[in-house]
Amino acid sequence: MKDTPVFSTAAAAAPHILAAETGRNVMAMGGNAVEAMVAMAATVAVVYPHMNGIGGDAFWLVREKNGKVRALEAAGQAGSLATIERYRASGYDVIPSRGAHAALTVPGAVGGWAGALELAAAMGGKLPLRDLLAEAVRFAKDGVPMTPGEAGYALKDEANCLAAPGFADAFMREGKRHDAGEIRRFPALAATLDQLAHAGLADFYKGDVAREIAGDFERCGLFVTRKDLEAFRTHWREPLVAKIPGATLYNQPPPSQGLAQLVMLGAFARLGDKEPESFEHIHALVEATKRAWRIRDAVVTDFSMLTHDPQSFLTDGRLAKEAGAISGTKAAPFPLPPMGDGDTIWMGCIDAEGNAVSYIQSLFWEYGSGVVLPRTGILLQNRGRSFSLDPKSKNPLQPGRKPFHTLNTPMAVFDDGRVMSYGSMGGDPQPQIGTQIFVRHAMHGVPISEALDRPRFALSLAWGAEKATLKVEDRFDPDLIRALERAGHAVESFGRPYSSAAGHAGILVRDPKNGSVSADHDPRADGGAAGL
Repeated sequence: MKDTPVFSTAAAAAPHILAAETGRNVMAMGGNAVEAMVAMAATVAVVYPHMNGIGGDAFWLVREKNGKVRALEAAGQAGSLATIERYRASGYDVIPSRGAHAALTVPGAVGGWAGALELAAAMGGKLPLRDLLAEAVRFAKDGVPMTPGEAGYALKDEANCLAAPGFADAFMREGKRHDAGEIRRFPALAATLDQLAHAGLADFYKGDVAREIAGDFERCGLFVTRKDLEAFRTHWREPLVAKIPGATLYNQPPPSQGLAQLVMLGAFARLGDKEPESFEHIHALVEATKRAWRIRDAVVTDFSMLTHDPQSFLTDGRLAKEAGAISGTKAAPFPLPPMGDGDTIWMGCIDAEGNAVSYIQSLFWEYGSGVVLPRTGILLQNRGRSFSLDPKSKNPLQPGRKPFHTLNTPMAVFDDGRVMSYGSMGGDPQPQIGTQIFVRHAMHGVPISEALDRPRFALSLAWGAEKATLKVEDRFDPDLIRALERAGHAVESFGRPYSSAAGHAGILVRDPKNGSVSADHDPRADGGAAGL
């Protein structure tokens, strides 16, 4: 097992090494963690396009050096033409996963960059936008090698993805996907990023870029209009907070499922010490996941339409109640609605002053809707698939409404002053992946790189399946698997020792004594950590 990288003053971690290096370079120029993350977000959108892009959404959790924690929601609303009636009239029973009618929400990520940079300026940031986007523009224009991770990724709903407007022109060569290591360029996206660098990020929603985007929306038959772009707003929210012994935990409020991760960790921490990697340890994590998802599915929706206060589920009494409902020996039954695997990027950054960022940016499925707008090169998300066409559901499709988001941005501040930015991609299982790496490092003292390397599980649906199973990487002890099955868990192997379906996770921890930052990213991805 490799040693965890330790950096003297600052670090960035990302699923593509070029994004981590972009963050390091910005901090070397004097930029703060928020400025560095904007630059990383632009770079990763170019070099890791199957997992994210500027046609998707994002969430930020920022802890300033003074201890103030802020949550930024940069999630787009459903288009004004996207109604249940229109989808039903078009012959849909569910919202499609690919194509123009899957791309039904306004992209929010770029608006999030703008909102975050306002905070960065208030924190003393002074770097011009053109410097922050320079590497992303260069990578899109000159090209970068396609990663092994992207080359090996299997497309879900492949036929419809390949048929989506613009997809083949952007991501295929002579009828086939590119090979690992092959240089790939995105000239239209380079021009869009360059325009934003000089005109400002608001141009995405109200300027020349917005005009081009809206024109392509109409030509491709989307249910989103230019007025929908103009109406987009980001929102700063109070983060959700939970206490466990020795640490204060933070995450995103709805429409993010951040509540689920806090319930998981809060309930698990109240079950008492568990021997690492034992049956008791894994079983308790799985059962805490089930309790958390029951709450999540009853609560999480558009923030403006909440019927419950999510913070009320994070009191000591409520978390103790959830823990008390968990059997130590028997698996509880659990139906799980289908949400899709979800493909996303999580990145973290901590600067020399101690400002910390936990950031997530996504298209939802790999390559999102598959729609690539021809004039701007923007790949659009299919996040709107989280809506229901049942008007009585928790998250029904309505124009202007925001969908349920699997995206969440965890962070922890320990009683001894350490700050931990961590998280993962992974769709529905994101909170349980984050919980596993947190428990291993923060509760069991496992070094960061080893905590990220160890085998993981995910209680989730397989593609096309009707019932959730406990999916495991095949490095778990066979005796442990048999014990889980005896307890009533339906265990299924991912079929490989390291699976992207078990997440691409990262961890950064700042030592308050000397300001050093220990950081690493997942061996399941194509990235790592870089720092000063």
